[in-house]
Amino acid sequence: MNKVLEEIQKIGIVPVVKIDRVEDALPLAKALCEGGLPCAEITFRTEAAEEAIRVMATEYPEMLIGAGTVLTTEQVDKAMEAGAKFIVSPGLNPKVVKYCVEKGYPVTPGTANPSDVETAIELGLEVVKFFPAEAAGGLDMIKSMAAPYVNMKFMPTGGINAKNIKSYLDFDKIIACGGSWMVSGEMINAGEFDKIKALTKEAVELMLGFEIAHVGINANNETEAEEVAGKFDSIFGFAKKVGNSSVFAGSAIEVMKIPYLGANGHIAIKTNYIDRAITYLERNGVKVNMETAKYNDKKKMVAVYLTDEVGGFAIHLLQK
Repeated sequence: MNKVLEEIQKIGIVPVVKIDRVEDALPLAKALCEGGLPCAEITFRTEAAEEAIRVMATEYPEMLIGAGTVLTTEQVDKAMEAGAKFIVSPGLNPKVVKYCVEKGYPVTPGTANPSDVETAIELGLEVVKFFPAEAAGGLDMIKSMAAPYVNMKFMPTGGINAKNIKSYLDFDKIIACGGSWMVSGEMINAGEFDKIKALTKEAVELMLGFEIAHVGINANNETEAEEVAGKFDSIFGFAKKVGNSSVFAGSAIEVMKIPYLGANGHIAIKTNYIDRAITYLERNGVKVNMETAKYNDKKKMVAVYLTDEVGGFAIHLLQK
C-alpha cells in the first residue's frame, strides 16, 4: 500500500472538511492537530479550498492534507501544487485516476458497486473510497464486495459518525473512515474551533477505546503471590487463579510470582486498535518499547509496553 495511505490507516479517521474562508484554515488545522487528528480532506467544493490546502500544508507540514471532491486533472494539479498529499474523488473517473497513477499521486476514487471496484483494480489501485457509505449499503455492502476482491481495501465516507465508526473500523479491509461530524461547515463558519477540538478528541478517544484491563503487583516469590491474590479473594471474592508466571485475583488483579517490569508492578490498558494507539501516543511524545511487543499466531501485535513508568508502574497496551 502507498506510504501516505499507510499513514492514514494509522490515524484511522479522516476529517472531511468544507471550508469557505481561507482565514479559517489555520485555526482549523490547530484544532484538528490538538484534538488528535493531524489529517484532513479539504473538499474542492469552494473557492477557498486550494488556498486553504496551501496554508495548512505550509504551516502544519506534519499534517496529512488531502484534496477531496476532485473531478478533473486540472484540479489534481492545483491540489498537489498547493501541497495536498493525496487525492479523493466521489466517483471513479478513469481519466483522473490514470493521471494520478501516472504522476505517482495517491488517489482513492469513490466506488459503490463491484463494477467500480473492478475498474479500480484494472487501474492498479489497492484502496478505494466507498461512497456514499451508509446510503450505498454500509458495512454489509463493503463486506460483500470484499469477499471476492480479497486484495482491495476501503475507505468509507458518507453517513459515518460517532455511533457507527467502530463497527466500520473493526473490519480489517477498512483502512480508515472519512467523516465530518467533528468538523461541520456550520462550526467552521461560526468559528467554533474549541468545539471542533473537543469533538475531534472525543472521536479519537472513542476510536481507541482506552480502558484499564488489570493491575499487576510485583511479589517477591510464588508463595507471596498466592498470599496476596488470596487476600483479594477472601476480602472481595475475587477468585484466585494460578498461572505460569502470575496469580490472578478475579480478572483485574494480577500478582507476579517474581518481580517483573515496573518498580511496583504494571498496569494494562486495553485498546480497540493497538497500532493506532501506538501512533497516537508517539505523536504525543510517549515512547513505546517495541522490543516488548508480543504477537499472535497471525503476526498481529497484541501487547506492548511503554518505555517510561508512571507512578512506579510499567504500562502496557493490550489489544482488545
